[in-house]
Amino acid sequence: MKTTISQASNHEDQTVTIGVWLANKRSSGKIAFLQLRDGTGFMQGVVAKGDVSEKTFELAKNMNQESSMYITGKIVEDTRSPFGYEMQVSAIELIHEATDYPITPKEHGTEFLMDHRHLWLRSKRQHAVMKIRNEIIRATYQFFNVNGYVKIDPPILTGSSAEGTTELFHTKYFDEEAYLSQSGQLYMEAAAMAFGKVFSFGPTFRAEKSKTRRHLIEFWMIEPEMAFVDHEESLEIQEQYVSSIVQSVLENCKLELNVLERDITQLEKIQTPFPRISYDDAVEFLKEKGFTDIEWGEDFGAPHETAIAESFDKPVFITNYPAEIKAFYMKPHPTQSDVVLCADLIAPEGYGEIIGGSQRIDDLALMQKRYEQHNLTGPAYEWYLELRKYGSVPHSGFGLGLERTVAWLSGVDHVRETIPFPRLLNRLYP
Repeated sequence: MKTTISQASNHEDQTVTIGVWLANKRSSGKIAFLQLRDGTGFMQGVVAKGDVSEKTFELAKNMNQESSMYITGKIVEDTRSPFGYEMQVSAIELIHEATDYPITPKEHGTEFLMDHRHLWLRSKRQHAVMKIRNEIIRATYQFFNVNGYVKIDPPILTGSSAEGTTELFHTKYFDEEAYLSQSGQLYMEAAAMAFGKVFSFGPTFRAEKSKTRRHLIEFWMIEPEMAFVDHEESLEIQEQYVSSIVQSVLENCKLELNVLERDITQLEKIQTPFPRISYDDAVEFLKEKGFTDIEWGEDFGAPHETAIAESFDKPVFITNYPAEIKAFYMKPHPTQSDVVLCADLIAPEGYGEIIGGSQRIDDLALMQKRYEQHNLTGPAYEWYLELRKYGSVPHSGFGLGLERTVAWLSGVDHVRETIPFPRLLNRLYP
């Protein structure tokens, strides 16, 4: 019977065959221990000299790391293993003998591992991070599908900037100017006017020359947009969504969290509601914490966000930022004209902002004024303005950065480990 490592628990005391690679091995006299992987998980295969042919035992002892094979044996319980099962091997059919595999069990430098990212993904740690990433994506689709959202795919090539910034990758689109998208949000607003509640999931690009552990050049965003939803309702949806993906990871990625030695007691605290602090109060708080140079009207950097997050054991919303440091489309606060109805959600444990969101301007005259203030002229933005001309309604939305969220839930230090093939300031390979 052919199966996979992930399904091994369903075949206890049965003899099965699994296609695997050899992750590592050790032998002691008349027994060889093979660390096997098949893409679905990792499991130990035990080869006892008395249970197999001489040829099979010699093969088990001498195979090189990352050799591929079909391996046959009985699945038995192993309480010492985090996986809980192992295989008592009876036969091995070698498919391909690997030689000189570059990533050995010894320590390697980060640049070496990044140069070999196509192989590094095979390691147990990287496998665990990618499985957690996959679970977050699965849980995201489940959350929005269950709650009546329609998935819409915005374009990656655009004729304008979503936020009016210059940190865009420029390209030629035949005889026109075009950019790689930094956000699908403007298009998602159009979709929300057609479908009510929508979400997108796709790659975005920032030509920001940053080398911090929180930044990538290419990253993936989940961007919901909701008609007839105000800022307060949006914050509640954000809380529910983040809480739901945390609970899904805790429930479905126990083995992966264990591999990463993640302190899950921190994640178990993530329940709604989340604390909130206004930008005004945050500035005063930071000054009290020793950040005496921070002034009202300045954006927060990583040290500021970390200092605020350390005062809470859940993600914290920082609300109502000054209009001058936020995007042109954000709706002004009804009683504070110099701030907007927005919030950044800051993850605990120093992982920084994982969500940015706001209520959008729905008034045509005000949006036209914003266009003038931000020099948004020409046909590239005309369609966006028309959303306020034909049946405008209150609406809100937000964007969650997948890689920062993966880093937080996995407990890894750098976002470069949270995407299969990271694009960094000085890295476009492999």
